[in-house]
Amino acid sequence: MAETGASPLPPTPPARSPLFRAEQFVWLTARVLEQRLFAYHFLHGNADPVETALDAYRNQDGGYGHALEPDLRGPVSQPLHTAHALRVLDSIGRCGGQRVERVCRYLTSVSTPDGALPAIHPSQRGYPTAPFVPVVDDPPSELLATGPVVGVLHRNEVWHAWLFRATDFCWQAVESLEKSHPYEVQAAVAFLDSAPDRPRAEAAADRLGRLVREHRLAALDPDRLDAYPVASGYAPGEHHFPHDYARTPQSLARAWFTDDEMTRSLDFLASEQQEDGGWPIRWRQWAPAPALEARPLVTIEALRTLRSYGRPIG
Repeated sequence: MAETGASPLPPTPPARSPLFRAEQFVWLTARVLEQRLFAYHFLHGNADPVETALDAYRNQDGGYGHALEPDLRGPVSQPLHTAHALRVLDSIGRCGGQRVERVCRYLTSVSTPDGALPAIHPSQRGYPTAPFVPVVDDPPSELLATGPVVGVLHRNEVWHAWLFRATDFCWQAVESLEKSHPYEVQAAVAFLDSAPDRPRAEAAADRLGRLVREHRLAALDPDRLDAYPVASGYAPGEHHFPHDYARTPQSLARAWFTDDEMTRSLDFLASEQQEDGGWPIRWRQWAPAPALEARPLVTIEALRTLRSYGRPIG
């Protein structure tokens, strides 16, 4: 007989729901960090275990390494790892205080002469790296690396000297784009969605949305993918969809797409869940470990996107 007054068990997703299937996939394949992120976002988990797991990737210089971004292996801090760490901290409401002060000092130390970030710092040389991520001795500033970092820091009202020149770089880079590719556009959106000057951000986003449509950088009909080009250097079939740009309905990129286009995009995203419960990665796979580690990341992102649009996940 059940004991009266007992505490209720934590809720579990309905069996065979997208969330239940994804949970099984995460427990089977994910790193500790992604297991704890999944628990935080979907199982009423606490933020402390997420931050503890993330600390394992932090280096003495204030940056992050150790393959936090799976396509860059090795221990050294890199801007892309550090951007990933900031996104994690942002998602759990911990993007502030001394931890972010340390990050900004690291960002200052690896910035290019114009105050922005390279995609890959030369310290990566000698460690396994995805072949589509070149390591050069004097890397240029990249919107791809700088935009998401500046965006997340502004969203969390972080004020640091590093932000001034980096923000100016992002404005110049976004407003001068004449042609681009999907990952750079996503980085621009990450900046514009949180840039403090909202009228300027809205104007820049409107122009960027026209560029995306004119250059067919978003696959608007998942049933006719052959009608949309794949960007140079991308893997065969590495298309990007409206939901990849507008991760939430509040994103400025949402205005780029009609309701029907977004519905088709979200239907496609939901249908992409695999038999094992995870979502696939669409970029080029170059080694087993990075592909295995990336899929839980993509799975958590897919579930968060579907949920933000009110799609039932369980």
